[in-house]
Amino acid sequence: MSTNFASGAAVRMQIELPAAVVRVRSAQLLASPSAATLRAERFSFYYGAFQALHDVSIDIYRHRITALIGPSGCGKSTFLRAMNRMGDTIPKTRATGRLSLDGASVAELQATDLRRRVGMVFQRPNPFPKSIYENIAYGLRIGGMRNKTTIADAVEKSLRRAALWSEVKDKLQEPAFALSGGQQQRLCIARALAVEPEVLLLDEPCSALDPIATAKVEETVWNLRDECTTVIVTHNLQQAARLADYTAFFLMGRLIEFSPTESLLLRPQQPSTQDYVTGRLG
Repeated sequence: MSTNFASGAAVRMQIELPAAVVRVRSAQLLASPSAATLRAERFSFYYGAFQALHDVSIDIYRHRITALIGPSGCGKSTFLRAMNRMGDTIPKTRATGRLSLDGASVAELQATDLRRRVGMVFQRPNPFPKSIYENIAYGLRIGGMRNKTTIADAVEKSLRRAALWSEVKDKLQEPAFALSGGQQQRLCIARALAVEPEVLLLDEPCSALDPIATAKVEETVWNLRDECTTVIVTHNLQQAARLADYTAFFLMGRLIEFSPTESLLLRPQQPSTQDYVTGRLG
């Protein structure tokens, strides 16, 4: 390993973090991961004749944060969206291989049930054109919840889990669009959490946010670690270093390397991974 690589990667790992995000990953914990929540086995995905993913096999561990990294167009967002079948909305797409949630084939689950169990937060905040309160309550009602007190309790719980309650508790009836970008993104996280998903998918959730808003979103994601499994797509290696227990590197639609984050960033086993984390590829 070259000195330049070692020092460059070390700089990425030695990041000054918000106090609530700082933690020491336990080597023993990572050596004995919990059962896989999601599993891909030789999973491939096609947009028409174009093959976007090639034989991806990976375990996404329960109550861990997994980061998907790689250059633009490498397939990481396609893989993320396949986990709750967002590709179903795109004409002429198809998948081969197997993608499973707790042992059940994702392809065979009802889409509505799957998307309740596997929540999604997109790159740019996309609140509904409704009040802050209704952004969360609306989905609960669609899911069959009717009791007003139960709904109010669920709204508060979701906003607390997304670290937003203290900022919006006195203006719940104001439009969601009146919130800052970072607050809107945490509202979208709260909306996803309201239905108690087992897995939370985040597609570059901080790419449009400033550093302060990014820190708050990252703190929220970290605090959810014991409640749900999280998969995050990011171009930011520092973010992967701060948040992820495991990191997967994709290149040209293939999974190149998957390991505990520190190992992948500091001691990559594949030359293309080393090129990416040191900035020579991207």
